[in-house]
Amino acid sequence: MEVMKVLHMNGGVGETSYADNSSVQLEMLSMTRPILEEAITGLYLSISPWPSTLTIADLGCSSGPTAFFAVSEVIGAVENLCRKMGHNEPPEYQFYLNDLPGNDFNALFRALPKMQEEEARCFFTGVAGSFYGRLFPCKSLHFVHSSLALQWLSQVPRMIECNKGNIYMASSSPKSVMDAYYRQFQNDFSVFLKCRAMELVPGGCMVLTFVGRRSEDRSSSECCSIWELLAMALNEMVSESVPSETVLIRIMKGT
Repeated sequence: MEVMKVLHMNGGVGETSYADNSSVQLEMLSMTRPILEEAITGLYLSISPWPSTLTIADLGCSSGPTAFFAVSEVIGAVENLCRKMGHNEPPEYQFYLNDLPGNDFNALFRALPKMQEEEARCFFTGVAGSFYGRLFPCKSLHFVHSSLALQWLSQVPRMIECNKGNIYMASSSPKSVMDAYYRQFQNDFSVFLKCRAMELVPGGCMVLTFVGRRSEDRSSSECCSIWELLAMALNEMVSESVPSETVLIRIMKGT
């Protein structure tokens, strides 16, 4: 089973939805505001003449308030810069909101009328597909934004049969498993960069925020503890035959 066909955040607006459980993501967007403003300034200085329409892609937008918060942050950074530079007329904005096909795009579209009332110069397009591949025509984007999405791999690494009892890197995982995840990230991120290099205009830029760790230990609790807890819960369910061990192995192998 391909990851991109089944992976998505919980849709809707209920208590278990991504929309109701994304406060950490919103905080991260606020923390990166200075970096965003610096990038927009660099974009302004590298593109001449300044375009009448800025094309911007938010990759891994999900379906909650984070998508439109990111939009507002970009618009705010551009318009602050325009005021500083003496531009009386800010540009129009073409935003491409991207996520995997299972994303709740309907929730985004339902929120668009209110957003467009506040930002009449904005136009939006939903783009379903994996950012580990081409999504846009060559040299069509001025700016790419992605927040807390690139830590998701395109697939479960191959040859991790020896990672029994775990669903990710864990303290009990052998070195071969750690190496497999490392190689998968290297391959995925290289593809991502090559695709964006083709899609960005000369002088275009990106702001990418994703999960990291301070420790050199690849199974550090900084990034792996939540997955170990999930693995423990799944193993406990297997002990009660819900699901069966065969199903659990398939989950762990991503099949």
